Amino acid sequence: MAKLYFKYGAMGSSKSAQALITKFNYEELGMSVWLIKPSIDTRDGADVIRSRIGLEAKAQVITPEQDVTEAYHAAGKHDVIIADEAQFFTPQQIDQLRSLVDEENLPVLCFGLRTDFLTHFFPGARRLMELADSLTEIKTVCACGRKATVNARIDETGRIITQGDQVMLGGNDSYVAMCHQCWKRKIREQQDAER
Repeated sequence: MAKLYFKYGAMGSSKSAQALITKFNYEELGMSVWLIKPSIDTRDGADVIRSRIGLEAKAQVITPEQDVTEAYHAAGKHDVIIADEAQFFTPQQIDQLRSLVDEENLPVLCFGLRTDFLTHFFPGARRLMELADSLTEIKTVCACGRKATVNARIDETGRIITQGDQVMLGGNDSYVAMCHQCWKRKIREQQDAER
């Protein structure tokens, strides 16, 4: 029985690497993988998924207006769908991925962030949390050694940013994975220093 999987983690937890390793494993078994990503993620090129450790692959780009079910049928028959940066898909697109699981008996593995830099759900991630058959946290650690759960947005000096648009693309220069305790403490220290 096919399932909808959501494998989520904070920045730097190797989500993209795991997506690409999973793709390799399916292909090594002779299976066809439809690798997709949302159009908003242009950090490594419009149609490239790249991990911090250097793995990369071409992916089909899905725009917010696209119907994922129609795009899947247009792309041809595949044995599995792997979606990177799934938090950026619309809730409707997550519903469409769910339909592909149910109607095509097709496993769909979504990799992405659960929350933004202010610890609020991304709309696509919220819908995945509601619909996925399997939820798996990909863990990473804070500099203090505790489990990191917050995607702290930082400026060029390392100062934590607490205002701005939900989506701002960036890597290690823009985000640091932290535990909630360190994130709150650093924000408090910044506020105290401003007084």
